[in-house]
Amino acid sequence: MKAAVVYKRGESPKYAEFVEPIPQNENQISLSVKAVAITNLDKGKASGKHYSSYNHNENGFVVSSDAVGLLENGTRVYARGITGTMAEKTIIDKNILVPLPEGISNTIAAAMPNAVAGSAMALKFRAGIRPGEIVLINGGAGFTGQMAIQIAKHYGAKKIIVTARNEKTFQRLLELGADEIISLKQDEETIINQLKEIHQNKPIDIVLDYLWGNTAELILSVLKGNGSFTHKTRYVNVGSIAGDSIQLSAGILRSVDLQLSGSGLGSWSKEEVKLLFSEILPEMFLLATQNKIKVNIEEVDLKDIEQMWNAEVSHGKRLVVKI
Repeated sequence: MKAAVVYKRGESPKYAEFVEPIPQNENQISLSVKAVAITNLDKGKASGKHYSSYNHNENGFVVSSDAVGLLENGTRVYARGITGTMAEKTIIDKNILVPLPEGISNTIAAAMPNAVAGSAMALKFRAGIRPGEIVLINGGAGFTGQMAIQIAKHYGAKKIIVTARNEKTFQRLLELGADEIISLKQDEETIINQLKEIHQNKPIDIVLDYLWGNTAELILSVLKGNGSFTHKTRYVNVGSIAGDSIQLSAGILRSVDLQLSGSGLGSWSKEEVKLLFSEILPEMFLLATQNKIKVNIEEVDLKDIEQMWNAEVSHGKRLVVKI
């Protein structure tokens, strides 16, 4: 079968022939793959830089971990792969999949799940979002950030503030549901003053952070209290595009009612993951068919994977590979 194969960590996947995987037990079935998104998670795993990276295989390995495809009976589904998914065939668990509704394309469906997991899981299970709350999305210009704006609005957020660097995306972010945008191209003092004004006017309930690094330090400094009673803020880290570590003053932790947590593979319970497949993803796929969630993608062919794997994608689009 044709597949996107990594032979040496750090190199882009090659379009190559690879041995077709075979189910190993009664719970495993074959999926004919039709579309796979290229995500930062899978890039990190393929390069060995992500904490859930693949084990080394001297014969190479097929990249990516989820896909949209067809079962043997013709049913279209989204599923996680037991084997690498960016190939003509992959193996999945027959008990862990999501049938797709009519009206959603293979590529749109493939683009959504990683971003839904990276936003809905954080909002619902780590932050415990409630209708009427104020949400700050740190790094809203990317694909997952754009999804987070829409899902936060769907979950009842009263106001959504977004930090972003790419000014060409600002109008789109407002159209998707953002109420206010803070440009990260400004100097630190200006960013801090804008955040303080927002927080003092109406306290921020939830911070959804896709950047970490220096931007997280700025936001946490704004939340710091002065010894009086403070508003509880739930700060959830999802990504670290701006840096993997920060300096965090103990005074911040002691001076404010702060819930600091992370959302990602390994932090979710089995029950939460079950709900992702049984309730959250089906709901989001349906919203997409109703045009209540807008998905911004660029389609590429599997044969072009080597040149497209690290391609720059403009304005928060997601690259999706057609197979």
